[in-house]
Amino acid sequence: MTTQFDRVAAALADHFRLDRELGQGGMATVYLAEDLKHHRKVAVKVLRPELAASLGPDRFFREIEVAAKLQHPHILPLFDSGASGGAAGSPDFLWYAMPFVDGETLRDRLARTGELPVHDAIRILIEVADALAEAHKHGVAHRDIKPENILLSGRHALVSDFGVAKAVSEATGRQQLTTAGVALGTPAYMAPEQAAADPHLDHRVDIYALGVLAYELLTGRTPFSGRTPQETLAAHVMQAPEPVSRLRPGISPAFEALVMKCLAKRPADRFQSAEELVAALEPLATPSGGMTPAYTQP
Repeated sequence: MTTQFDRVAAALADHFRLDRELGQGGMATVYLAEDLKHHRKVAVKVLRPELAASLGPDRFFREIEVAAKLQHPHILPLFDSGASGGAAGSPDFLWYAMPFVDGETLRDRLARTGELPVHDAIRILIEVADALAEAHKHGVAHRDIKPENILLSGRHALVSDFGVAKAVSEATGRQQLTTAGVALGTPAYMAPEQAAADPHLDHRVDIYALGVLAYELLTGRTPFSGRTPQETLAAHVMQAPEPVSRLRPGISPAFEALVMKCLAKRPADRFQSAEELVAALEPLATPSGGMTPAYTQP
């Protein structure tokens, strides 16, 4: 019996020799493969068939082309992309290839250690915000910032999947997200305007998601969760997050205020650019910058 792995391996055989599956998400399955042309290990992401069918190759390549132009030390580069033949009568597999990073995702790190030391959290947030600043400068919003899309290589963070989330979310619409609970904008990290299906989204959805990420790095959990995706989306719109300092005593007031500003319900009340956010984070990167000195703690 032919498996999905076998079908993908056959479809991509002109470009890659698939080794094994690395993981699955709401949007794609990731495979470790050898790039036959350049003889290097790569991570190949193959979009889920239903998303590929909704998106179509033309839209996929338009968005991927924009993302491929991004060059930054904290953005995972794009090596290649394509549409390779599916079975007779079925749509092509849509895929894109990136460097294989011999490290772990930020989700892996959180699962292994729980909340992070404050100085580690600040360093990662600065690097991710810096990557977002570069993308936003080129008119590219990520729309799906979450620990699964941040790779840790050595001491540094690399953001992956620029361009793809936007294309798939607009092609499939919010209905599929909320009913199936699959990714595009992952509910736990979605800005209120994303949750409310506002058609006029901009780069400030990434600022909000970075606030959710910061909250999780400091407390070990996201600010909002629900029994269903709909409950989580409603919480982003209606509920106020519990202050970080209640869950992580000792956080400096400046760092807590920064996180809560990112989580503002209205885009106009957040940081207005990733550059502005980097400038606010950098003074906190001193050894005790994100912590309240012990002698001032209540």
